[in-house]
Amino acid sequence: MNAFYARGRNRAIIRGVKGMPAGPGAAGRDGGKTMTGTMQLRRALGAAALAVALAGAGAAKAAEISIGLGAEVTSIDPHFHNLSPNSNIAQHIFSPLIQQDEKQRLRPGLAESWRVLEDGLTWEFKLRKGVKFHDGSDLTAADVAFTVQRAPNVPNSPSSYGIYLASIAETIVADPYTIRFKTKSPYPLLPTDISNIFIVSKKHGEKAATADYDSGKAAIGTGPFKFVEFKRGDRIVLARNDGYWGPKPAWDKATFRALNNDSARVAALLAGDVQMIENVPTPDMKRIKGSKDLSVAQVVGNRVIYLHLDSARDKSPFVTDKAGKPMDKNPLKELKVRQAMSKAINRQAIVDRLMEGLAVPAGQLLPDGFFGTSPKLKPEKFDLEGAKKLLAEAGYKDGFGLTIHSPNNRYVNDEKIAQTVAQMLTRAGIDTKVEAMPSNVFFSRGSKLEFSFMLVGWGSGTGETSSPLKSLLATFDRDKGWGPSNRGRYSNPKMDAVLDKALMTVDDKAREKLLAEASEIGIGDLGIIPLHYQINAWAMKKGLAYVARTDEYTLAHEVKPAK
Repeated sequence: MNAFYARGRNRAIIRGVKGMPAGPGAAGRDGGKTMTGTMQLRRALGAAALAVALAGAGAAKAAEISIGLGAEVTSIDPHFHNLSPNSNIAQHIFSPLIQQDEKQRLRPGLAESWRVLEDGLTWEFKLRKGVKFHDGSDLTAADVAFTVQRAPNVPNSPSSYGIYLASIAETIVADPYTIRFKTKSPYPLLPTDISNIFIVSKKHGEKAATADYDSGKAAIGTGPFKFVEFKRGDRIVLARNDGYWGPKPAWDKATFRALNNDSARVAALLAGDVQMIENVPTPDMKRIKGSKDLSVAQVVGNRVIYLHLDSARDKSPFVTDKAGKPMDKNPLKELKVRQAMSKAINRQAIVDRLMEGLAVPAGQLLPDGFFGTSPKLKPEKFDLEGAKKLLAEAGYKDGFGLTIHSPNNRYVNDEKIAQTVAQMLTRAGIDTKVEAMPSNVFFSRGSKLEFSFMLVGWGSGTGETSSPLKSLLATFDRDKGWGPSNRGRYSNPKMDAVLDKALMTVDDKAREKLLAEASEIGIGDLGIIPLHYQINAWAMKKGLAYVARTDEYTLAHEVKPAK
């Protein structure tokens, strides 16, 4: 991994950050001069060449693009569920105050500059003037204030966006284009956190429910595309926003098709029904890379695939003895049992055989090189005999029974990974069954703590370790905004204290060290069991270009006709 991932990316003071690059169009002007016949011919030939390239990309029209999604979008509401597929679509319709580039480095969004004031607690954001919502109304600080109040409080959210806003004690609208946030204590990560919050219209959102966003009624944003249609499980249709404040998309229309089935997604690409797909299936990568009609973009991503265990309850619903009877004592609470389970898993075999090289074995929350990772945490080595010995030492020489729950349409090879893990644990003496289900059902049930042991994934929206630490391993605290995805209810006051200190530490190097320490505590306890990091991969027709992103977002406005 390269050092771009973040040494010093979260600066406490960011001043004088000016506007976004100019949009396309300026470079092709003639400056008022008359073109010669030769110049006209060259331009016509260039246009013809572009048209041919786009036709080769399978585009039905030069200004339309169709993209096959590999995971289900559950809502258009940008604050309903902190889930990457939802956030991916939100990026098109709405805009954040601060954007992230393909390597998750911060850049201006609706805010053209931001800084922390002298008290060390107040962050001031200057909004870009002239930004319009899709209905033509002006973006003001009142919309930002409304968004910050709404985002943590959406009813029935399976995983709240509150983790990104819990540090804010007070929101102050200084003037129509200046907003200030007072934090409870020094909080240098506020710009990073707030880059995950999409700004919505107060006018359209005040009386709106999630269903109003899904119908399009309230889906009025400032993003590069406008809402046209959302048919859950089928498609999302967007139209270019010609009044967009940033660089205009190359496409008049973008259609995202729900193609959760791997074979169907690849077939749609090969047939030209879509011009681009995400989550390239591992068995098809070699064939796709060998095709003269296709190209691939890929990068090691920020998503860790991991196992969450019920380490809190004395009795757990899917833990049994070897005869299948419920147990009065939950073995998953025992550290030696969790250690045995980790040793029983052959991560390299999963990467090599199941993921076919499109993954990296994981030993912590993010790959080496991301801000806050620990050099001390390495992937657990496969040790079957060591696993059996630890189980015996914990008092489970004869093992026990367990069910692993998994989505079957969310992560690359998710159900297959669950099946493989189950086989590995069974060899160690833990008879493990698999129950897989659609992701919308899985997350709803998981958030209600219905499971004992589950396969999950987490992509760090902040590009550093505070996000997974706060969400997955911090002690569940609704008021504090911690642990919204801590579905195993792991809790360690020592880790919480170190994380608290890290989040208040302004100095980058000191904060990075503390985040690494918090990771060492949580992973050392095996609050979760990391498996591997996904390699994000996209395939597209020749004639199109896309820069692979660590956050795995598939952004239609970033897809360009190849030069």
